[in-house]
Amino acid sequence: MSETNPAATAPVSADAAPHRYTAAMAAEIEARWQDFWDAEGTYAAPNPKGDLAGDPEMVARPKKFIMDMFPYPSGAGLHVGHPLGYIATDVFARFQRMTGHNVLHTLGFDAFGLPAEQYAVQTGTHPRVSTEANMENMRSQLRRLGLGHDRRRSFATIDPEYYKWTQWIFLQIFDSWYDDEAKKARPIAELVAQFEAGERAVPGGRTWSALTEAERADVLGEYRLAYASDAPVNWCPGLGTVLANEEVTADGRSERGNFPVFKSKLRQWNMRITAYADRLLDDLDQLDWPEAIKLQQRNWIGRSEGARVDFPIDGERITVFTTRPDTLFGATYMVLAPEHPLVEKFTPDAWPEGTRDAWTGGHATPAEAVAAYRAQAASKSDVERQAEAKDKTGVFIGAYATNPVNGERVPVFIADYVLMGYGTGAIMAVPAGDQRDFEFARAFELPIRCIVEPTDGRGTDPSTWEDAFASYDAKIMNSANDAVSLDGLPVVEAKERITEWLERTGAGEGTVNFRLRDWLFSRQRYWGEPFPIVYDEDGVAHPLPASMLPLELPEVEDYSPRTFDPDDADTRPETPLSRNADWVNVTLDLGDGPKKYRRETNTMPNWAGSCWYELRYLDPHNSERLVDPEIEQYWMGPREGLPHGGVDLYVGGAEHAVLHLLYARFWSKVLFDLGHVSSAEPFHKLFNQGMIQAYVYRDSRGIAVPAAEVEERDGAYYHQGEKVSRLLGKMGKSLKNAVTPDEICAEYGADTLRLYEMAMGPLDVSRPWDTRAVVGQFRLLQRLWRNVVDENTGELSVVDVAEADIDADTLRALHKAVDGVRQDLEGMRFNTAIAKVTELNNHLTKAGGPVPRSVAERLVLLVAPLAPHVAEELWRKLGHETSVVHEDFPVADPAYVVDETVTCVVQIKGKVKARLEVAPSISDDDLEKAALADEKVVAALGGAGIRKVIVRAPKLVNIVPA
Repeated sequence: MSETNPAATAPVSADAAPHRYTAAMAAEIEARWQDFWDAEGTYAAPNPKGDLAGDPEMVARPKKFIMDMFPYPSGAGLHVGHPLGYIATDVFARFQRMTGHNVLHTLGFDAFGLPAEQYAVQTGTHPRVSTEANMENMRSQLRRLGLGHDRRRSFATIDPEYYKWTQWIFLQIFDSWYDDEAKKARPIAELVAQFEAGERAVPGGRTWSALTEAERADVLGEYRLAYASDAPVNWCPGLGTVLANEEVTADGRSERGNFPVFKSKLRQWNMRITAYADRLLDDLDQLDWPEAIKLQQRNWIGRSEGARVDFPIDGERITVFTTRPDTLFGATYMVLAPEHPLVEKFTPDAWPEGTRDAWTGGHATPAEAVAAYRAQAASKSDVERQAEAKDKTGVFIGAYATNPVNGERVPVFIADYVLMGYGTGAIMAVPAGDQRDFEFARAFELPIRCIVEPTDGRGTDPSTWEDAFASYDAKIMNSANDAVSLDGLPVVEAKERITEWLERTGAGEGTVNFRLRDWLFSRQRYWGEPFPIVYDEDGVAHPLPASMLPLELPEVEDYSPRTFDPDDADTRPETPLSRNADWVNVTLDLGDGPKKYRRETNTMPNWAGSCWYELRYLDPHNSERLVDPEIEQYWMGPREGLPHGGVDLYVGGAEHAVLHLLYARFWSKVLFDLGHVSSAEPFHKLFNQGMIQAYVYRDSRGIAVPAAEVEERDGAYYHQGEKVSRLLGKMGKSLKNAVTPDEICAEYGADTLRLYEMAMGPLDVSRPWDTRAVVGQFRLLQRLWRNVVDENTGELSVVDVAEADIDADTLRALHKAVDGVRQDLEGMRFNTAIAKVTELNNHLTKAGGPVPRSVAERLVLLVAPLAPHVAEELWRKLGHETSVVHEDFPVADPAYVVDETVTCVVQIKGKVKARLEVAPSISDDDLEKAALADEKVVAALGGAGIRKVIVRAPKLVNIVPA
């Protein structure tokens, strides 16, 4: 291959037209140019400094950082639905290069996770072996598509040099606390200094110096942004691991494997993401994200304003959060979540005298009732527990609290419709104003007191009601004591008054609550990042120094966590790492001499590596620091239009709306607070591509049959003679409807596949795959080829013509296409850009005769971002020695973009009487004169006078006769 002119080795076909653009020619052209791009480093994006520093002229250009969401290297490889976003970002990146930008576009692999571990359990193959094989296959598939990635920057999360920094970030979070006054994270050492100096009171009233190391660790654990705690978790015995809420289905089963999930209390690592709830909410306003994604994040964070209220009980208190403190006088009982830590504390040995049978669940003692109910609740998912239609269940714990506003004794229940994960895990039940409380009160014969005056005519006696009455517009009633009265007040004013009373009396305070819970960060798996934490003989956690990172995964023989009977909720995790005693038990010198330690045997969740990967793309070979500050500032720092900095464009599926995006935003803000990065947000602009769907065909048993073997006859579908059903759905191997990009590339070429996927419809809309329609884009490329190359000789068929000698229609078609394609590519409207290219190409085909060279060159430049291989080939055939990748994108001449004339409709009494061809720039006065002088208009008026003329230049004149 000649590096100066790789087009010189184009193949000669034996067809009647030996130089026709065919699949074979496409394959040869594409492979050759891919090799050329790799050899020349065509897509290398230079940094301002460091080992990836490059052309200063390129660095001086405006930058553009374009990212795809991390792919997971599946063993099944890619189907044609997977590359949709990758092709789109590639087209956009190529356009940005051609419009004068230094573009960073690369791709790595999110390679830790459960699928590789499960495969290892089944086959005995080390997860790294299978994962690396999968990555190599995907790299080959992606390369064949001609994606312009800077391959020097690629990596996988399983690379020790990558997860060294994942571990390092964990330690930064572990060694930090959130200062509510400063509204930012600060090093934990600064908090320790405050305790030592007496500037901050030590919980319990002792001095810092009087605490043991274990006691100090417990105190700091209440502040650290990464902390271990005994907390309710989703325990899945069938998988042998703990799951995040988001990994549990609506029916209380594991998303992977469909095993039962139970609530259990285990010691786990958590991230205090709740400390950032306000900032995560507020900063959404500055991001260029789809409103639907912002709404999902806002709902997930769930900010609500209200009050904290303390209900005294046995010399202590139960604290509730309520958004309606104005209804406090209507609270007639309390409910705790079954797993609430205060339940045991307030549960007496015997039932109080007069306890109703309906309250005890038929048990002899409160302890028996509580234990039985807890076991029942543990088998249900959070969704099941909160289902509106289900019967309300619960038991009395045998204790009474006191309503602070009226001194009434209110019974305390546990019930599964209250969750520990929201608020304080306790509610004051106001059955008149909440439907769930209303149903519970009816079921357990509890009082219902009307405290909001109904506006729907139902009256004020709740015993006659069929449901609760809730309103923010009604007035408060039956709500007064000796010190405060809410009667007659509207809701907003009543909330303010009762909150003032609560704060004045010490019974509560106004506060803000969030639905967001701290992030459960432990997994009982092997194939994940090891925690850089060791425990001393007293169980105190110690961070490893940076010099000991990365802490690599040890080799193990058994990759599987111990699994249990899926229905046995009383089991506990046993991790694969815990069985490797030589790795777990170590002697280390952490600065105070050699001591024995025990390693953490959980691993990080698969989300960890994708929380910061955008930073590694910037400075991928830096072994001394997370990222060089100057490099990070260059690619991601704040600037006009990006107040928090971040990636310029991030493309991926909407399914990551909450988890990945929220976790990555949290990590970015911690790193920003600690001064490690200048960008407080990871991704400034987010674009969610749609899904490529495919028809799923099922036989009479409901089993999917191979789509490729289905025949259509008379509007029905048959597989091996049996009629089958057809339904549009996902594409995938299990549904037997997957089409691989390799198949399409072999039949038509990668450029055709790229064009087809971009032409199917708007990028953010899902669309059905139709292999039969692919040929349309192949024919477009064949026509393009014929407009530049003689199919019989292989020589150029263009002619050298001065711009002034090109016919006006062709110039108008050219410049309209240039203007439209430029706007469409900038707006990521790739389907309409292709339509405009097609229109221009068809114009040149129909015009007949040789195409002017200057027109052909601009046509090739228009095509270059979309079909880069054929564009490179034609560009070289047109005599250019440089790659089309870095050529300037064409600019339209405005004189040819505007139509020479437009059609103006002239109406009389709303009916069209004439059409005039006028200049687009015509004034209202001139257009009115032209319309009134038109012969057809004069005839239609028949000498009648004119009362009014309405002109909307240049397209409408409406005449109203007298």
